[in-house]
Amino acid sequence: MPIVTYILRDGERRAIDVSAGTSVMEAAIHNNVRGIDAECGGCLSCATCHVYIDESSTAQLPLPDESELQLLDGVAAGRRPESRLSCQLVVMPAMNGLVVHIPPRQG
Repeated sequence: MPIVTYILRDGERRAIDVSAGTSVMEAAIHNNVRGIDAECGGCLSCATCHVYIDESSTAQLPLPDESELQLLDGVAAGRRPESRLSCQLVVMPAMNGLVVHIPPRQG
């Protein structure tokens, strides 16, 4: 299984084995990763699953679609070039080693 590492607000690192086909958001919720609120449950309507992708991981990811880009315009912690919505990142074997940073706030 691919490993996704979540870097929490306090700097703690949580490496989690994630089944292929599971979103980065779902894996966080199922493993009690603090800081990904996911108020809409992954329906691409709230942006409370915002994360920052570590520079080392960006080449492994598909580009965001227009809906995701629009929601990223309204994230609470400030949009950066490495901003993504974790509900839209479905883990695939090639994403092994993905590192995501939890922003300082979501809502």
